[in-house]
Amino acid sequence: MKDSVSTGREIYDFAGKIYPINRSITGEGVRKTLRLINEELTNSGAPTLSVFEVPSGTEVFDWTVPKEWSITEGYIEDEDGRRIVDFQENFLHILGYSVPVDEWVELDELKTHIYVQEDMPDAIPYVTSYYKERYGFCMSLNQRDSLKPGKYHMVIKSSLFDGSLTYGELILPGESKKEVLLSTYICHPNMANNEVSGPSLSTFLIKYLSAMEKRKYTYRFVFIPETIGSITYLSRNLSVMKERTVAGFNLSCVGDDRDYSILESRYADSYADRILTNVLKFNGKYTRYDYSKRGSDERQYNAPGVDLGVVVFSRTLFTRYPEYHTSLDDMNLISPEGFAGSFQVMTEVIDILENNAKYKVKVLCEPQLGKRGLYPTISKKGSYDAIFTQRDLIAYSDGRNDLIDISERIGVPVRELIPIKNKLVENALLEICSE
Repeated sequence: MKDSVSTGREIYDFAGKIYPINRSITGEGVRKTLRLINEELTNSGAPTLSVFEVPSGTEVFDWTVPKEWSITEGYIEDEDGRRIVDFQENFLHILGYSVPVDEWVELDELKTHIYVQEDMPDAIPYVTSYYKERYGFCMSLNQRDSLKPGKYHMVIKSSLFDGSLTYGELILPGESKKEVLLSTYICHPNMANNEVSGPSLSTFLIKYLSAMEKRKYTYRFVFIPETIGSITYLSRNLSVMKERTVAGFNLSCVGDDRDYSILESRYADSYADRILTNVLKFNGKYTRYDYSKRGSDERQYNAPGVDLGVVVFSRTLFTRYPEYHTSLDDMNLISPEGFAGSFQVMTEVIDILENNAKYKVKVLCEPQLGKRGLYPTISKKGSYDAIFTQRDLIAYSDGRNDLIDISERIGVPVRELIPIKNKLVENALLEICSE
């Protein structure tokens, strides 16, 4: 596998391919996004997603799959035929799921159908009305306030019809049927960090896992529209997921390079909490958010009765950066360096999952490491520094601690313990006593 820096550039380039697609919780934009993901996977020789369609009107727990939405055109024009806003220039100009309209109105009435972001006067906000039929337009506060009195033509050519909700799934089998969930969403238009960063990173994590010679765990990748997608997916898969899931990660806002974040599971006590916290602690500055700050599909995965112990991994968490849900969340906000950091974190998470266990040393007292080539044969100042971590790993390999426990106790990242553990296992000095 390539290093994380070059992979970060590849992820960024792929994000640029899917960024221009008009997505919503249903519709052709979701399908086109999934097709491009599968094209990227096919080109690398990785397995592809299975795509599922769930008909409108399907009952999914307490919800109903909505009608499918399609839009071909939307704009406001003045009396001289000049277009004030145009859907083709930025998809955010149209309220998501707008019903059709073709009407001339005075400025005062037009303003009742315009949404702005009051605290960001130059940004177009992202606004939707999925579950109540209405129409509307979005523009910057400055643009709205510059409109002059007169008549304006509101046009939205859209339709709501019985169609389906679309999602993608890939299950990569491992030696165990126990599963790791990696979920991301594909439903926002014209936003880079809040939208295309998660699916792009997930696509390259599929490549990473596919290239592994063997996998301990089975990995379940899910690409869904947010909220209604996770509810729909759980309504179809919950029983097997409750039986098999050992850890789960929701990937969102992973393309910027400002921070690292973990949003904890409901009680912050899941296996995923332990692993991601350990990785982030040894990767520099990061921010913890408790479950009260939830806002994405972790709400469904951690809901009472579901209880999958899912955490959110982000660079800067959703709602915590000023460009969130506006037109300023564009390709300039994300970067190859941001993706490289996220890729490094999540591949380290995977490596811990694949290697973590409780180990027990197989000899009494300290093992004779020198005869196995694991200890310096010359004793002088500094010659033992390199083996201190190895010595500490052996000291705490008593069947009581897994690698994360030992890492926390001795202050060494698990990524540095794994190669040492492998050498000790190869030399028959350590054995797994429990997974």
